[in-house]
Order: sequence, then structure tokens, then C-alpha cells
Amino acid sequence: MIASTPLKRRTSLLSTIALLAFVSGSIMGCKSQQPEASSDSTSAAAPSTTAARQPVTTPPAVKKHLYSAEANPKADIAAALKQASLEHKHVILDFGGDWCGDCQVLDIYLHQSPNLELFDKNYLLVHIDIGQFDKNLDIAEKYNIPLKKGVPALAVLDADGKILYAQQAAEFGDMRYMYPASVTDFLNKWKA
Repeated sequence: MIASTPLKRRTSLLSTIALLAFVSGSIMGCKSQQPEASSDSTSAAAPSTTAARQPVTTPPAVKKHLYSAEANPKADIAAALKQASLEHKHVILDFGGDWCGDCQVLDIYLHQSPNLELFDKNYLLVHIDIGQFDKNLDIAEKYNIPLKKGVPALAVLDADGKILYAQQAAEFGDMRYMYPASVTDFLNKWKA
């Protein structure tokens, strides 16, 4: 029994650390852990009030598989553009990862009415896996998406591949704190 006490303490400590990492990831959203280079040395970071905010929609405990690590995003984008041309739709590029709670909430909102109907009528979707902010960076750069600001990050393309919109300020990076109507407004603004 004495020999198992240090093991129990270490297991308990590891469980506590894992819980804290999960909770801090859930509270902080889906942001890159890399500091962003700033040319303005006078800007100070605002104190975090994220912990005081209550999510509108809590990310699901069981994450849906949305972003395939094996997918070929360039081929997927080309196929979506071809189909969009035939169906007179726009293409939404959704940069994110299955681990991202805010990406999961965006998917929930896209599948609720009236968003689902708006989406089905006007858009095709391409999920682009960003790994741990280390994958498909060339594609994000091509479509002017600053991943370091957070995900989900969206770009809207017309059927010819022209960028109509590229998220610049992590507009959906805190999706769990936003209402489904924010997605409705977005879909209405950029619909085909």
C-alpha cells in the first residue's frame, strides 16, 4: 500500500493537469499558442475576461469528425469550384481542426434552421484541416487567412475561385459565445 501512494499522487496530479489543460482550452477558444508579431509596441494585451463569459452553445463532448488529415484540400477546392459553377453557388473554405470546440459549434449552427436551408441553397463547403496550426498553411496564405488569430477561419469564393471574403480578425474564433443568428447574417451576406 505504501508503494502505491506516490503512484496515486502522480496519477492524481496528471489527471488534474489534464483537466486544467482541457478547461483552459475550452475557455480560451481555438487560438494559436504562438504569439502574433505586432508592429505596434504601444498596444497592451487587454485583461482576459473570457472566463467570466458564458458560452451560448457549449462545444460537444464528443467531437464530430469534420477535418480529414488525409484529405487533399487543393483537389477538394477544385472539385467544389467545379460543382459551384454548375449549381451557381459559392464555396466556403472552413479552416480548423476536429479538436477545436468553436469549429464544432460552427458546424452545429450550420445544421440548424434557417442556416441549413440557406447553406444548402447557396453554398458548398470544404473543410481544411490545419493540424495544430502546422498544416495546409500554404492554402491559408493563398486565401489570405491569418490562422494565428484563431479558428474556425472562413473564406468565401465565387464559382470562379475569386475571394469574396477572407476572415481577418477571428470573426468566428469565439463561436461558442455567438448566437446562431451571426451565422445566418454571414450566410445571407455572402450568398450566391
